[in-house]
Amino acid sequence: MIGSVRWRMLRGKLELRKRNLVSRFLALTPGSQLGCFQNHNPRSVGEFRICSIANGRYLINKKLSKDIKDPPSRFSLGTLTAQYADLLQGCADRRDVAEGKAVHADIIRVGLESNRFLANHLVHMYGKCGSLQDARAVFDSICDPNVYSWTSMIGAYAHHGYGNEALNLFRQMQNACVRPDKVTLVTALNACCNQEAKKEGVLIHSQVMESGLESDIVVACGLLNMYRRCGSLEDVWGIFTKMHERDVIVWNVMIAACIEHEHSKQAVQLFGQMQLEGTIPNQITFIGILGTFSAPDDVAEGALLHAHIAKAGYEEDVFVGTALVNMYGKCGSLEDSRYVFDRMPEKNVVSWNAMLSVYAQSGNDREVLHLFEQMQKDMKPDKVTFLNVLDAYGNLSALRYGKHIHSLIEAGKLQTDLTIGNALISMYAKCGSVENARKVFDSMIERDVISWNTMIAAYGQHGYGEEALQLFRSMQKSHVLPSKITFVNILSACSHAGLLDEGHKIFSSMSADYGLPPALEHYGCMVDLLGRLGQLDEAENILKQMPFPADSLVYMTLLGACRLHGDVERGKRVAEHLFQIDARKSAPYVVLSNIYAATGRWDDVYRVRQKMIDRGVKKEPGCSSIVVKNRVHDFVVGKSSHPRFRDIFVELETLTRKMKRLGYVPDTQLVLHDIEGEQKEHLLSHHSEKLAVTFGIINTPPQTPIQVVKNLRVCEDCHNAVKFISVVTRREIVLRDTHRFHRFKDGMCSCGNFW
Repeated sequence: MIGSVRWRMLRGKLELRKRNLVSRFLALTPGSQLGCFQNHNPRSVGEFRICSIANGRYLINKKLSKDIKDPPSRFSLGTLTAQYADLLQGCADRRDVAEGKAVHADIIRVGLESNRFLANHLVHMYGKCGSLQDARAVFDSICDPNVYSWTSMIGAYAHHGYGNEALNLFRQMQNACVRPDKVTLVTALNACCNQEAKKEGVLIHSQVMESGLESDIVVACGLLNMYRRCGSLEDVWGIFTKMHERDVIVWNVMIAACIEHEHSKQAVQLFGQMQLEGTIPNQITFIGILGTFSAPDDVAEGALLHAHIAKAGYEEDVFVGTALVNMYGKCGSLEDSRYVFDRMPEKNVVSWNAMLSVYAQSGNDREVLHLFEQMQKDMKPDKVTFLNVLDAYGNLSALRYGKHIHSLIEAGKLQTDLTIGNALISMYAKCGSVENARKVFDSMIERDVISWNTMIAAYGQHGYGEEALQLFRSMQKSHVLPSKITFVNILSACSHAGLLDEGHKIFSSMSADYGLPPALEHYGCMVDLLGRLGQLDEAENILKQMPFPADSLVYMTLLGACRLHGDVERGKRVAEHLFQIDARKSAPYVVLSNIYAATGRWDDVYRVRQKMIDRGVKKEPGCSSIVVKNRVHDFVVGKSSHPRFRDIFVELETLTRKMKRLGYVPDTQLVLHDIEGEQKEHLLSHHSEKLAVTFGIINTPPQTPIQVVKNLRVCEDCHNAVKFISVVTRREIVLRDTHRFHRFKDGMCSCGNFW
């Protein structure tokens, strides 16, 4: 900040003097201008340059060069070099490499490029600006580099993550018999940033001891940081316990080391100890300690620390405030997180992203969208913002708004970013637009295993098994090594498409070709594949022969297959296993009831229902949602609370009459009540997915595609009804349930009735 102020003051003075000189010079003849220049006592190179600015005569520039090499008695060369040094420091502080290069050009023009003092400042400036090639070029041009020259270049490499280059230069420095000083040693320690560099760090540590600098607090802090980055907490403690003097920076490094090694309790203890020893925490301390609270049980301690922060006067600090938002979010206290966020007097993009992430990680996608709308009024979104928002729009299946975010990403020239590309594929896939997902995939300059996995999963979830297999083969040809997630996705794709032989081959290739032993998820995929195809004996055998116990998800997969194929006895047996694993989950009771109801065993249906009542188990109600005009609308089975329910029901009755004329017959077997058929039809008509689809029809222009998300598996009657609705309304309807996507068009579904 000081350098920036000095720079502005200097530029202001120079600009004022320039205007006065220009006015006077322009009023004179060229000869008089030259005479004036000879008699003038210039204060900076800027004034020398006024001559050419005022009249554009190169003759005066030649005189300039001559006079600087042999300056007038009243002109100090030391003053000139000091001016240049100040200008370069200002460029370094502001990371303004363009201005720095302009100053560098002036230095060369006036013949001072061989001045070591200025060369050192140039190396420093280019290093701060990240222009390492220019920094090295200037360094190599120095005839006799001193310790400052070496330190500046080593620091430039270390600061920008080129540790090996920094350490190589440090060795060259010692070979050149230049003795490192305290700053050089600390700079070299900063270059030791991983486990591989620890050996070099230990050697530098020995040099520190030989120089008698181990007790110096700055050097000791450098040693702490070096061992911390190299992953050696034991050595960090060794240095720390030997220190006789500890400032807040030392304590902060020690706390950070404990947190990085997941020793949160030790970090909190250090926080208490530092205050007992009289060291006052600063914002870095508070930010570090806030990161140790990340579970619901920690919220009370976090709140106490919040009170401490407020007392210390850091509550309004933007960085501490952001850390508080994150802390409360990780502890599951969304209200406190939002309270802190709303009270922050200043917010940066990191603050907004922190609040967005809190909502995204808690599954509160609607609040993500509302907050994003507010953010756009005050702040420009960045990459992290888009990642959060894309995930939320994908979860809500809001294709239109997801496309808008894509356009913002392209406007910000972020579309080539790998993680953004992966997020776009996922968003389009969740919104039911496989074509757009594939367009993004094909346009990616760089792809990693996540890119391939996401696209394969997209095909699988939409029932495009052959396309998923083709992409998997392309992945193999591209020499991208499949991960365990890859095999889950491709096996799931085979399951959704009924590709038994291909599924068997891929399952076998995991260990045979890739050395990956199948995990529980892979066995679950095989149970699903066999179960869907009616091979229930083999599916149950796989479940029993797995090298580890099956979990409830695998048993539920087999139970679903029993319902699909009407295997009552096996279904009853599998359900009993599920009751033993967790008797409070409603899904097994509901599926078993469906199995009994499908065969007319109403006494068994009532017995299952009574078990649920006795055990206090409540069935999760079916809920479907649709986004219209940037607002999420929810529909719950049997509920009429939506303000437009009457309009929805009238339209649904009209649709049903038209559907029946085309051959639609309600599947009343799915109603788990022993009541009259007309009453069963009425209950079916109130299913949430039908209500959501109908609401979309009456609130969007004709032939507009509709996207609906359901929290449970879509029932057979609704699946059949939406086929007819797609014909009657001439619309494409995408329905996403917990198992897969159903894309309805012209009376056909992408699942091929296989789900």
